[in-house]
Amino acid sequence: MTIQFRNETFRNDFTYANSPGNIPRFPFPFPEDVYMYSTNVEPHHATRAGSPFENAFDVDEHYVAEMKDRALVLAEDPGRCQALPHMETAGWDFVELVMVSKARDYPDLFELTIDGDRWHWINKPLQIDDSFIFGDSSTLPCHPMEYIGRQVQGDHAILDQRDGNLWLDAGIITAQADWSLDFDIGMNFFEWHAPVPLAHELGVFQRALKFLLSLPQGQPSRRLNWTLTVNPRLDTSPENYPKWGPDRTTVTPENIGEKVHLRVELQTFWRLPRSNAILFPIRTYLMAMNEVVTQPKWGRRLHRVMRDLRPELVEYKGLSRYHPMLVEWLSQFDDGALTSPGIFPD
Repeated sequence: MTIQFRNETFRNDFTYANSPGNIPRFPFPFPEDVYMYSTNVEPHHATRAGSPFENAFDVDEHYVAEMKDRALVLAEDPGRCQALPHMETAGWDFVELVMVSKARDYPDLFELTIDGDRWHWINKPLQIDDSFIFGDSSTLPCHPMEYIGRQVQGDHAILDQRDGNLWLDAGIITAQADWSLDFDIGMNFFEWHAPVPLAHELGVFQRALKFLLSLPQGQPSRRLNWTLTVNPRLDTSPENYPKWGPDRTTVTPENIGEKVHLRVELQTFWRLPRSNAILFPIRTYLMAMNEVVTQPKWGRRLHRVMRDLRPELVEYKGLSRYHPMLVEWLSQFDDGALTSPGIFPD
């Protein structure tokens, strides 16, 4: 399948949109008419051709635009990419995983030639053609994690495993949903997730940590997470809150379908071979409400999820200002018909 990359922006004039053919492949995150925190982890193996789960690292029509936006964020704030000194080997693990996967899954877009420790990498969409010595960071223009992180959609955290816990010791994070790498770097798993309501009481993170500590190499897993965003803005970091926080005050019944976006994170988990660290990609997908409701099952289900969402989650996800308005708007797309579980439309 040939991918037509879109010329679009995630800031200022917000020209981002999904093409009609891209809408059905959106990872709609609600398998039921109600939502509650859970680990909801499944194996990350290839499923359904054309879906975001078909390949190890999804590449879609937004690839080039997202990489341009990442470059802008890093130019404004280099602190969005950090790695503690002991994480260099994990960075090379990251390079290998992405390059091998992309060259295998998208041979028309990416090429990789390996001759011992001499590697030749071609990224056609970004017009990159580099030769380097694997394991020798001096042969790359920057830290290996940053080098490959500028070429793969989604944020990427790398978690070091020690003392029976996971530690956020490296990451390239430019499209986060209101959390800060600069604040969280060096924290352990529970410290990093401390702000999340209800999940701690339900034991979600205790179970998640136990699962991740035993994650085997070669058997990655995945889960979906979600929130809402006003305007198709990838960078909703605390550092830039003055830029995106006021957007919530601009939502009206007339523009809610255009402005409010369902923001879904496809989170995957990979055990890295040399460092034994865990790579935690967080791939963000955005879809305006007007696009969501083109799939009738999604419109019905989203209305029910929003209508019955617990107040703690409404507050935590920052929806309070426009939540009632959204529920009312979505109600017009809920005809009362029963809906069946499933991520993709019938």
